[in-house]
Amino acid sequence: MKLTPKNYKNYAKLLDAYSQFSPSPLSIKKFIDFGLNACETKSYIFLRKELPVRLANIMKEIALLPENLLRMPSVHAVHEWYMTSFKEILEFEKMDEVSPRNLRHFCDSIVKIRNRHSDVVETMAQGVIELKESHDVDQQTEHSIQYFLDRFYMSRISIRMLINQHTLLFGGQLERAPGPTQSKYIGCIDPHCNLVSVIKDAYENARFLCDQYYLDSPELVIEQHEINELKPESDIRIVYVPSHLYHMLFELFKNSMRAVMEYHGQEQQYPPIHLTISKGNEDVCLKLSDRGGGIPRSLHDQLFKYMYSTAPQPSKSDAHTVPLAGYGYGLPISRLYARYFHGDLVIMSCEGYGTDAVIYMKALSNEANELLPIFNKTTSKFYRAGYPIGDWTNQATTLNTRQISIQCRKHQLPQSVQAL
Repeated sequence: MKLTPKNYKNYAKLLDAYSQFSPSPLSIKKFIDFGLNACETKSYIFLRKELPVRLANIMKEIALLPENLLRMPSVHAVHEWYMTSFKEILEFEKMDEVSPRNLRHFCDSIVKIRNRHSDVVETMAQGVIELKESHDVDQQTEHSIQYFLDRFYMSRISIRMLINQHTLLFGGQLERAPGPTQSKYIGCIDPHCNLVSVIKDAYENARFLCDQYYLDSPELVIEQHEINELKPESDIRIVYVPSHLYHMLFELFKNSMRAVMEYHGQEQQYPPIHLTISKGNEDVCLKLSDRGGGIPRSLHDQLFKYMYSTAPQPSKSDAHTVPLAGYGYGLPISRLYARYFHGDLVIMSCEGYGTDAVIYMKALSNEANELLPIFNKTTSKFYRAGYPIGDWTNQATTLNTRQISIQCRKHQLPQSVQAL
């Protein structure tokens, strides 16, 4: 059924209804526990209610975006995809019977939805480019877009996680994920994820690109440390999603390799990239260190802004090649993957020397809970509020994001203070 203006009105009411509910965050342990005793009927009943809630929560925020951005063709296309997927999922709410036929139909439908949304990141990014090329973007608009995209892409990660778990467990959609082939995956989760194996996989693929562009590449040195062992006898393993970790590492390796090759371009030997794995009681940390010249402190905040890149953007004629860098959403999306299960990705740099990137992951699977965006009144107020300007005591705001002007009005002390 095609989405006509009348249908849009009906689905707008349904969006309002479903957005009243908050998503139900799951932990990696819950994913594992369910996967070990997988019941397709239970998964179907949960997803046909949970997926519309997650879709509705983020779709309500799309409507709060600046009008100029909503009118961009690429953003309109993404909105159409989400409305279509929302409509298709709701069809299963009307089905009372849980038959094998309906279960197969549901599995096929969510695979179709996943495929439809495969280009969402690039298409939404293109919409932001279209806005910047056709309109002046003020600071408040840029701040609202940054806030929205963080939440929008996080929502997308969570929805794909749910779909992948169901299709891998019940739909015969098993795909090869980075990591040792002998591991027994539970959906897309590896309960014994070999960190060194994923690291080497990401490194080799990034190295292949680096060799193509620069005809050489830096070596990799790996060290492992575990809190209870001075020298681990085997590679450190954790419960994690290897494809998420691979995505983060591949992006970091690309950035480090490019920095090293360009900073030491005239030298015969390139300094290696060091990666340290440290497993503690609460966190598992991967610290990737390069000697690629570092990043000025004034640019640190820009690293996680969408569509920012220190590399020139690839031309459309290069659409069929895989550039080493250029689109600018690699780092912000990687940080979302880290934060999805309550970890983080932090960049620390010394200009003139090199950069450290640290990936934090939860050591305990029951503490690795989904971090999900929720639509509420506070969210609505954020899009209407003015851009927050931090004072000098606010450590969360760096100097380059503050607006310090000599034209500012002279500071006046309160009368009660002046009287002292």
